[in-house]
Amino acid sequence: MIQYRLHYFPESGNSYKLALMLALCGQGFELVWTDFGGGITRSAEWRAAVNEMGEIPVLEDGNERLTQTAPILLRLAERFGRFQGADDGERFEVLRWLFWDNHKLSGYMAPYRYLRAFTPSPDPQVLAFLRKRLDDCFGILERHMRDRTFVAAKHATIADLSMIGYLVFPPRESGYDFAKTHPAISQWLARVAALPEWRAPYDLLSGKRLHCFA
Repeated sequence: MIQYRLHYFPESGNSYKLALMLALCGQGFELVWTDFGGGITRSAEWRAAVNEMGEIPVLEDGNERLTQTAPILLRLAERFGRFQGADDGERFEVLRWLFWDNHKLSGYMAPYRYLRAFTPSPDPQVLAFLRKRLDDCFGILERHMRDRTFVAAKHATIADLSMIGYLVFPPRESGYDFAKTHPAISQWLARVAALPEWRAPYDLLSGKRLHCFA
């Protein structure tokens, strides 16, 4: 019996974070495709039935319906005893980078990539605003990763799984080619991709795709 059902759409980096965590922990899950592009998550009916916050992903864990990616990752890490910090210092670092990812890295990359790649005529001023902030984020991350193997510990943690969520989609969508511009980030992404059972976003998240204008 499948314990987990993931409400998702293929382009969602946050959906990918949860799918990847489950895959790396050897857990099967059922995919529930959501018509995000068609606006279903903005409907009162969907919010009443699935997620009052109007957001994807949603993870059904048995009889529970869980929302917000970071606390779900924390729950899964504790449940399976994997991708956690080994001591108080590492656990603090995991939380520190999870918060930074939510507030800054994914917080800027998600709307930037969506507007840039999946809308026909994005406002160039909005893109420039987001790009400037992303460039600053990637500068911070590049410097952090120059002398580290993983973000928060010597081993991979959910901080890594969260922070790569929007960075491993095709460069065509994000407009960033880290191998050319940020070598430390590129090498870190490769180390995460070398984890057993790692799979790329569109390999884990199948289903009808949004039209890409990039």
